[in-house]
Amino acid sequence: MEPEEGCRTPKRSGCEIRMTCPPAPRKKQMYLKQRDPPENGYFQPPDLEMVFAKGPRRETCV
Repeated sequence: MEPEEGCRTPKRSGCEIRMTCPPAPRKKQMYLKQRDPPENGYFQPPDLEMVFAKGPRRETCV
């Protein structure tokens, strides 16, 4: 056995230094499936304006 002479670069085939970078990973394609509208139409609540209506303002006590 030879005594170690300091640090050396490995010479095995699995330890090779690459001179070029690997390509960047590709994004997966997004597939958007178009859906048909519902047979009975979309739900329309009868009091939709009431949901978004502002209530009376409350005054703070001093």
